[in-house]
Amino acid sequence: MAEAKFLNGNLFGHVTVMSLTASLGLMAVFIVDFVDMIFISMLGKTELAAAIGYAGAILFFTTSFGIGLGIAAGALVARALGADDAELARERTTHALSYGFVFAVIFSVLVWLSLGHLVALLGASGETAALAVHFLQIIVPSMPFLILGMMGSAVLRAHGDARRAMMATIAGGVVNAALDPILIFGLNLELTGAAIASVAARLTICAMALWPLVKIYGGITWPRPKGMLRDLSPILAIAFPTILAQIATPVGQAFVTRSMAGYGEEAIAGMAIVGRLTPVAFGVVFALSGAVGPIIGQNYGAGNMARVRAGFNAAVIFVAVVILLVSTVLFLARGAIAELFGATGLTRDLIYLFCGPLSLAFFFPGVLFVSNAAFNNLGQPFLSTFTNWGRNAVALIPLVFIGSWAFGAQGVLIGQALAGVIFGIVAWVLALRVIERGGAPERTRQELFGREGRLMTLFHARR
Repeated sequence: MAEAKFLNGNLFGHVTVMSLTASLGLMAVFIVDFVDMIFISMLGKTELAAAIGYAGAILFFTTSFGIGLGIAAGALVARALGADDAELARERTTHALSYGFVFAVIFSVLVWLSLGHLVALLGASGETAALAVHFLQIIVPSMPFLILGMMGSAVLRAHGDARRAMMATIAGGVVNAALDPILIFGLNLELTGAAIASVAARLTICAMALWPLVKIYGGITWPRPKGMLRDLSPILAIAFPTILAQIATPVGQAFVTRSMAGYGEEAIAGMAIVGRLTPVAFGVVFALSGAVGPIIGQNYGAGNMARVRAGFNAAVIFVAVVILLVSTVLFLARGAIAELFGATGLTRDLIYLFCGPLSLAFFFPGVLFVSNAAFNNLGQPFLSTFTNWGRNAVALIPLVFIGSWAFGAQGVLIGQALAGVIFGIVAWVLALRVIERGGAPERTRQELFGREGRLMTLFHARR
């Protein structure tokens, strides 16, 4: 049952529905992480909260690998649907999931073997480092299943089935939320209990995302060697630069974490709370890359660049509305949020800073997310790599260094926010230029999309 749902209808409505449903699923997972932090804080052990902060930076890195693979799968399937090639969409679903699982197993093994070194690179030491490694040793082996779930959800969104994609992550969040208090407090497993609950949630997300692809869309068949070889190039052509782009964010966050580590465990705890609060508050914005991608991809596959441009502009307006509303709520609730975690001193100062001007500045990373969706679905994935690394390395490292020198721990967060502002604007300008040029050149389009690219070339020639 392949259908290109985004070729007609109100674009702002499509952006709103896709973003809200995708964000509900994301926030179900993020809220559980947020609750994890609350539960761990209730244990009254600062080193546990700090350990989760260090572990979170590494998990962010591994999750970014899955996001990159999911974007590649969703982009290729959406364009095949837009070009009215249901068979190609089904084959690419199968082959993308197959490659994704193999890549994820290899990657998770490498990460698991390197956990001690990775935690040390972030600046953790002593008992805090040991706790972070223990937490990660339990969770990292489940990464291939989480990545399959993320890719499956991306393909569901490519079909326009935002509801089932949302339900997969909500189901994972419900499982995690139910198991957390039982394992952390009931069985007195503390950090180990939180890790086990997270593993169960990942397995649930995987099952719930793949089931509708098999039962409803017929989206998974037996992989064929010839087809696997054919699709390896287009999958890697998007996945490789997209993964590089996604990895930039945790690399930048790792630098921020190491910079913050110099100010003690209060600063790390504050940063960990802000790190959990950000995706909960701005889950709708984080969901935009995956939500807007199918809208742009389907219309690009159909050759309707005017509708691509209108969809991009609708997404930017949507970001502005969300940021204004959420920032107002955060500012009014900043005291209650600090009290919820029992935050004092530097930890409280960092929470107040985030709930003030820094939340407004998140508009620009939001524009960057929308621009990345345009780059990845218009055949220019390396522009995502350029803008993400520009934000998280070229701009972030010197700005965080200067901010830390000038304003201490608060300056670290200020420098990180300024980097987002600069490259949010850069990405915005580049995305508009790519759309104006009509996406990838015809040669690049054929290299990236194979048979689909040739169909699109014929479509443009007839026009």
